[in-house]
Amino acid sequence: MATAHSPTLRLRRLATRLRRAREEAGFTSSQVAAKFKWSAGKVSKMETGETKRISAADLDLLMDLYEITDQAERDGMQALARDARQRGWWSKYKKVFSDRALPDFEAEASLIRTFEAQLIPGLLQTPEYAEALLKGGRLTDSETLQQKLDARMARRTILTRASPARLRAVIDESALKRPIGGADVLRGQLAHLLYMAQRPNIDIQVLPVEIGSHAALCAPFTLLEFPDPLDLPIIYIDTAADGLFIEDPDEVEAHSATFGDIQGSAVSTARSATIITDLIKSLEQDT
Repeated sequence: MATAHSPTLRLRRLATRLRRAREEAGFTSSQVAAKFKWSAGKVSKMETGETKRISAADLDLLMDLYEITDQAERDGMQALARDARQRGWWSKYKKVFSDRALPDFEAEASLIRTFEAQLIPGLLQTPEYAEALLKGGRLTDSETLQQKLDARMARRTILTRASPARLRAVIDESALKRPIGGADVLRGQLAHLLYMAQRPNIDIQVLPVEIGSHAALCAPFTLLEFPDPLDLPIIYIDTAADGLFIEDPDEVEAHSATFGDIQGSAVSTARSATIITDLIKSLEQDT
């Protein structure tokens, strides 16, 4: 059964708790492996998330050894192990997502900060805009293209669910003017941006071209943060072949500072709405 939570995050959280429990109990990973006659790297792989599935029996053995006796804590760790074994909704899009997919992290993100310079962020795209964008890439069969489109639209639900993720998007003005799909498609896309910007969990800021040099004259990026303190923030950078995930704390801090800088360079959300409205009117006049 597909799930709406993140199996990868649940596994990372369990791995962190196991490592901390082992250290508090005073064992090395080698000592634990020897105790249960496991292979030398099994414990380390459990604590780094390399082992995708941790059996209930193995988990019970570890919790007994680490003297975790609180039943609520034991039940919670078993629940994490079960959740980590489930598949996310994105697993059915095998032609679209790799084993480590962006929706896996978006599923439990509480705050998403994204900067885009050339196009509208995926979470804010209309079907027409997304289709035109995908058709502008490398030639692919119609089935794969439709899967990519369906998957991108499915991702958007994190912004409208019962407890939606907060989205802070800074979009370069040039992206708002790029006629992907033609004037009608672009006009519909800009109207959708205005509609989504009215939601309390979404802030959209435009970075005017006239600003010139700014802190993010580099690759666009997305920062994802999570409600559980054990789930450290992560950076996502889109690439031509696949997405790149960066978890290094120094990199996360640097990108967070950069995002703060470009937010300061961008105009306010109210002024951004005016810019988008003016662009829509300009497109209507041209047609």
